[in-house]
Formats: sequence, structure tokens, C-alpha cells
Amino acid sequence: MSEVPATTGSLSTTDIPLSHGGPEAAPLSSPSAPSAQHKAVRFGNLEPVVLTVVKQSTLPITAVITLALCLLVDGRSLSLQFWALALVAFLASSQILSPLDIRQAPGPGRSRRAAPRILLEWSCVAAILFFLGIEFNAHALPRDVLVAWYAITPIAMLIVDRLSVPLAKRLAADQSAAERYVIIGANDVGLELARRIDQSQGGGTFFGFLDYRDAARLPISSQKQLSASRSTDEFADIVRRNSITRVYLALPLSTAPRIEALLKALRDTTASIYFVPNVFAFDLVQPRCIEINGMPAFSICDSPIQGMSAFWKRAFDLAFASMVLLLFWPVFAAIAAAIKLSSPGPAIFKQRRYGLNGEQILVYKFRTMTVCEDGPIVAQASREDRRVTSIGALLRRTSLDELPQVFNVLEGKMSFVGPRPHAVAHNEEYRKLICGYMIRHKVRPGITGWAQVNGLRGETATVEKMQQRIKYDLEYLNNWSFNMDLKIIALTALRVLGQRNAY
Repeated sequence: MSEVPATTGSLSTTDIPLSHGGPEAAPLSSPSAPSAQHKAVRFGNLEPVVLTVVKQSTLPITAVITLALCLLVDGRSLSLQFWALALVAFLASSQILSPLDIRQAPGPGRSRRAAPRILLEWSCVAAILFFLGIEFNAHALPRDVLVAWYAITPIAMLIVDRLSVPLAKRLAADQSAAERYVIIGANDVGLELARRIDQSQGGGTFFGFLDYRDAARLPISSQKQLSASRSTDEFADIVRRNSITRVYLALPLSTAPRIEALLKALRDTTASIYFVPNVFAFDLVQPRCIEINGMPAFSICDSPIQGMSAFWKRAFDLAFASMVLLLFWPVFAAIAAAIKLSSPGPAIFKQRRYGLNGEQILVYKFRTMTVCEDGPIVAQASREDRRVTSIGALLRRTSLDELPQVFNVLEGKMSFVGPRPHAVAHNEEYRKLICGYMIRHKVRPGITGWAQVNGLRGETATVEKMQQRIKYDLEYLNNWSFNMDLKIIALTALRVLGQRNAY
């Protein structure tokens, strides 16, 4: 992070003597904490209201403006029908389109990442408008104008997305100049907080770090913008003298008495105070802030698929599974007949595996072996395994043996995309060897998954191979999105079917 110019009035090590760990640094006594009964916490953000409006409404307004331009270029006036469609398009877009990302560091691949999302979301808006048009028999606007509008709008949105950062920076300039902040705690959390505030819009002018420790014990990268003090009261004096408007406390949770003393001292200032706990010290899975009837909580380990996300994922599974059955039922029948003719035994093999929340489920597969193992010991298939039948080898190589799991999807026991379910015997073995193994069961298991499209398919002969698979499963949980599921399904056809490490 760049050093704050001297003209901003930033604090430096020459302004205030550095602390050398005097007796004043000891925890101070404080009154007992107030009761939490009947209290509530509201959730919000610190960005200026103008930025919130820009983030939420810019893309819907872009859709309306694009429709108006298409009509005007076609030589038509903005009739009552236009305003009616514009209103419906704005309302639908406001609910479906994601807010603009107005951080200062968009990165080189911003447009590449935004394009699929904008195209998918705008297609959903267009589909809603199309069905509404059929329902209300709306043919007032020319079809060629509407087609041009549907095609041009995502391009216009991508251009607006590229211009959003400098636009937001200009809009937030006045608000940013009025805010002046310090961070108490020159540690990893404080340094990361300073970096993220610097990326945001309207963060304000950074006046430096405050810390109880002397300069020799602090991170090198923070010493250019550091002031230290001998007492908590001097911190409050720094805030008053420099007209600081925001104070961020990035101190460890173990220093609760010191934090309480700081809060008491800072009440004699007009600064807003924010506590930033070091939650990154934990191994996080889908971290998020939640509200429990007005009480805040931080999710350390959670499922990414809840609420409307769960609804849309389940709706997609049902629709896709129904389509697969309608299109490929002859393939199901042909494979079942081939299995019955090639070797004795059932066509469908059922095996107990762990599903959502670790509950046991029966997973269906086309039988590919001469045995149907489902006991306390299950040997994984290996290269040139004598148990694999001739037709079974082909089915395993092409993943066609997994087709009956479409019925698991319809039952709600599995999803098309998720961590692959393992036999119960393997779960009980690896959960003792790999830390965090069972976290993969926070979502429904899938017919295909992130680990499989990254080459981790087939036998896991060593613990290290299984650790790699679990690493990708947890990465899927941390980064899940509907777009990621679509990507995995597409990659499955391109990669998994052509691999030869499944036998």
C-alpha cells in the first residue's frame, strides 16, 4: 500500500513517541459487560449512499436506455408501450442482475469473468419479459427492435461494467475526502484491512496505524505509517487532535480488557468505532455474517447452498434429470440389457454411501463388476482388476455406469454437481486420516464434481491422492455458484469422458 502523502496530515513515528512496553500497557479494570438481553444489531455497510444507488441501479438503467436507443434508431417514438416495457424491464433487472463491482482493483480478467454472469442474468430477464409478453399478448413494439435490444444490451452492460470503477471513484471523491481513519493494531489483520479499504470507494484518508508495541516488534511494511503511544488515553488524544472520523480496532480477541478500555477512552471523541475480529485465524468454509433475530453471528463452517440458492439448484437438478431421462431412456435400456447378457447378476448395483449431512443413502450404478460389495471393507477398483466385466470396463471408462444416479437426483439424495459420494467403508477410513474430510457432506453429493474435472477421478490408492480430492471438494464449497455448476457440467463432457484413469 502506498505511503500517505505528508500533506494529508498523516501520523508518523516522529509525531508521538513509540511505546516501549511500560506499565500503562497492562489491561485496565472495567465495569462488567452490559447484558445482551433484548438488544439487536443491524447489518449494513460504510459506502456512501450514492455508490449504493450506482451499484444497484446502473445496469437496470442501462437496459432501459438501450431499449430507448433501439427505438429511436429505428425511427420510432417513445410511446406508452415503451414506458410500460421499460418499467417491467427495470424491475426485473433490479431483482436478477448482480450489483456492479466498484472496487478500485478490477484485475486484468474483469470482463472475462463478468461476461458469462451478465449474459446468463440478462437471458433470465429476457425470458421473463418474453413470457410476460405472451401472457399479455403484447405486440406493440416491433420484433426486430426487441431482438436488437436483447442482443445489444449485454454488450452495453459490459462496457458500463468496465467504466464503473472510475465513475464510482469520481462520485465518491467528496465523501472520501471527508473521512479520516486510523487502524489500531499493526498486525496481519490490520494490514489486510488497510489494503481492502484502499481498494474500496469512499474509504477516506488513511492516517496510519496505532499500536501498543514498539517499532522493533512490528511488521516492516507498517512502519512507514505508524504512531505508537504509551497509553490508551493517548490513542484517544490522537483521534481528537487529528479529527479522525473512523477508528478500526484490529486487536486480537485475547486482548478483551484492552479493547474495553479503548472503547471507554474513545467515547470521549466523535469518531465512529468498528471492531474487526481476526476470524481468518480459523480454517473457514463458506464464511459469512448472519443475523439471528437481531443478534449477529459469524459462520465459520457452513453450507453455501441455502435459501434461494438451494431452490434454484434443486430446480435445475429436477429439470436436467427429467431431460436426461426423456432423451436417454433407450440408452438406459440398452446398457441394462447388455449387463444382464454379459454376466450373471443384477443390472443395477446399489451401495451405501454418505449423503447430505452425513446421512446414509443408497446410490445406484450400473453393475460393472462380478461382485456387489457393500460391507465394512470395500476394495477400490484398480488397473486390470479381474472383478471388472468386459462391458463394465467400457462403462467405467466413459462414466456411463453413473447414469442411474439420475434417479438419486430425482429422489433428492444427490445433485448433478457436488463432491462424489464414497462408500461408507471408505468414509469411515478416511475421516480418521484427513482433517476436514466430513465437511464435504455439507452439500448433496454429485454425479460429477470439481475434483473429477480436475483429473482426480478413479482409484485413490494413497492418502495423499484422497487429500487432493478433498482439497478440490472444499474449494468447491468455498467458491460455489450456479455458474460454477454449469462450468463443471460442461467440463465433464470435455475432460472426464476422455480420461483413462477410471477402471
